[in-house]
Amino acid sequence: MAGRRQWLLLAFTILARPSNARVKAWRRLQQLGAVLWRNAVYILPQSAQGREDFEWIRREIVDGGGEATIFAAEFVDSTDEEALVARFRQTAQAEYREIKRDADRLVSTARQTQRVKGRTSPAPKSRRLATAARNLRSRFDAIIERDLFGALGRQDAAEALNALEAVAAPLNVSSRAERPHLSTDAFQRRRWVTRPRPGVDRMASAWLIRRFIDPRATFAFSDQRRDAEVSFDMFGGDFSHEADRCTFEVLAERFAIRDPIVTRIGRIVHDLDLKETRYAAPEAPAVMHMVEGLRLMHPDDGTLLEQGIGMFESLARSFAATDAAPTMSPPRGSTRTTAAPRARRRSRRARG
Repeated sequence: MAGRRQWLLLAFTILARPSNARVKAWRRLQQLGAVLWRNAVYILPQSAQGREDFEWIRREIVDGGGEATIFAAEFVDSTDEEALVARFRQTAQAEYREIKRDADRLVSTARQTQRVKGRTSPAPKSRRLATAARNLRSRFDAIIERDLFGALGRQDAAEALNALEAVAAPLNVSSRAERPHLSTDAFQRRRWVTRPRPGVDRMASAWLIRRFIDPRATFAFSDQRRDAEVSFDMFGGDFSHEADRCTFEVLAERFAIRDPIVTRIGRIVHDLDLKETRYAAPEAPAVMHMVEGLRLMHPDDGTLLEQGIGMFESLARSFAATDAAPTMSPPRGSTRTTAAPRARRRSRRARG
């Protein structure tokens, strides 16, 4: 029947010996998040990736002397389908809980070690902790990729991972923090240049520049900058990606911008630009769709960037209104402000 959800089914038999073939197939199916249904077949939602994954397992089973068949099917009874969807959610939820438990345990161990002075060598411990954090992040990303039904526990796992990664930050973070912050005074009325066809990082960075650094900034698009220009998000530029941070995060750090809304936007931009799920902000998919929509609507780069700046200003104001976060203050020396109404009222009172 048209409109019903499609499913992939894998049915197979494996020779009793060697037993490792059965164990190997079971582990592969577990990694895919396939659900065993009625002790008969393994099921995945219909997708090109799911089909490819099942094909690989089927080939391994057949090469090992077993038999395997892949079916595409749909449920006639919606109750059975709802029960299967619930199984997928339960499986993913259990995996999220495991990620959170492991991350919490590692954070607790790391903090206990930090309190015991002189008993351990910090560099090997930090390296092991960073490796464990990367492995957990990879597991988390894999769960998200196959969690098609919105299982509970994702946000809790993401927050636990964020806490772990903060504790397991690379040893060069301290040297990064020692780098002197830049004053906005030297960046007023400047021309900022970046590559053509701005995307999420450059739109957000341009908003940050205009909002906190240089309210009269103008923007140009080129693969190279002139001497008087400030370049951002381009190879060899004045401000660009550094280590595991996108340009937006680098700008915020270099100019010591501590606004909590900037931090929140930075997490969205980080995940979208670096193709990660480190922060798993629920707004990220919508922001990505908006960026792609603007790129389709506006062939002119200048118009595209201005629209992107407006989009991030709208997002910031929405966060300020809904979260009751501290209001963003205008950049020093600015005569043009886009601050929220409360900030404008405070500014007028301050002027007397």
